[in-house]
Amino acid sequence: MIQAKGFAALSPKTPIAPFSFERRDPRESDVVIDIQYCGICHSDIHQARDEWGGSIFPMVPGHEIAGVVRAVGSKVTKYKVGDHVGVGCFVDSCRHCEHCQQELNQYCLNGVTLTYNGYEKDGKTISQGGYSNVIVVDENYVLRIPESLPLDKAAPLLCAGITLYSPLMHWKAGPGKKVAILGLGGLGHMGVKIARHSAPTSRC
Repeated sequence: MIQAKGFAALSPKTPIAPFSFERRDPRESDVVIDIQYCGICHSDIHQARDEWGGSIFPMVPGHEIAGVVRAVGSKVTKYKVGDHVGVGCFVDSCRHCEHCQQELNQYCLNGVTLTYNGYEKDGKTISQGGYSNVIVVDENYVLRIPESLPLDKAAPLLCAGITLYSPLMHWKAGPGKKVAILGLGGLGHMGVKIARHSAPTSRC
């Protein structure tokens, strides 16, 4: 097992605090990532305070993870030690259902394995997130981050960024199209930036 350190909510009523726990040893398709940065999403607060119900404690939040590959399993083909990578909101899915077969794993009909506040595929190990120093993830649920993009700036793209990027791309935002971004918080400002660079002749 890999010894990990992080910050966890031990209950809905207590502040997050230092927390030591174990990550699994890498399996043949796993990537071990030294976490350098993790964004703070407001859903982390909701979950840690059990404001949506169903929270699992102890909870290490964080699903905007950016880091550097420390080790890879024997069958990993997509990444190597030293690569800059990211992890988003989920770390596994059934891989067999209709949606997974269409590479729409986020809509897995059998349920995705959340990065935190869920259970791994064994049904008993609590998944723990990015407010920690290391994580182990199957290579198919890891994203490559270009060396030219600083990791601290990349981290928020793993949730806030993709949340806005997805609808803008779905509706084919680009030169000549008008878009409306409601609100200018963590997500909204990402939407403005992405829209602006999708349509370089537009004004925001």
